[in-house]
Amino acid sequence: MEAAAHVKFIRMSPQKIQRVINIVRGLSVEDALNLLHFTRKNAAEPVSKAIRSAFANLGNVESEIRVEMKQAFVKTAFVNSGPTLKRFRPMSMGRAGKIRKRTSHLTIIVEHK
Repeated sequence: MEAAAHVKFIRMSPQKIQRVINIVRGLSVEDALNLLHFTRKNAAEPVSKAIRSAFANLGNVESEIRVEMKQAFVKTAFVNSGPTLKRFRPMSMGRAGKIRKRTSHLTIIVEHK
């Protein structure tokens, strides 16, 4: 069985989250959470929250079986870009510079072995 968790509108660019996702893809849930705890990237926090949520959803799907973190693993993890907040900032010589505040949509799928 498998369960998914979707986190939308994360105020971080997809490129930054993709670096962290590549580290945890294919690991067991316990190993992934331990690795994310000691990762020095700001994207580690929303990714670990999504993994915890997907694992909790897996527990709800398989209510008759007790699932341990060692038995579940991160099957699929991907990030898509969300809407971009567009802002402007004054620049030299009376110009306006674009500032793009990017957002991301994160999807984690956890499967029981």
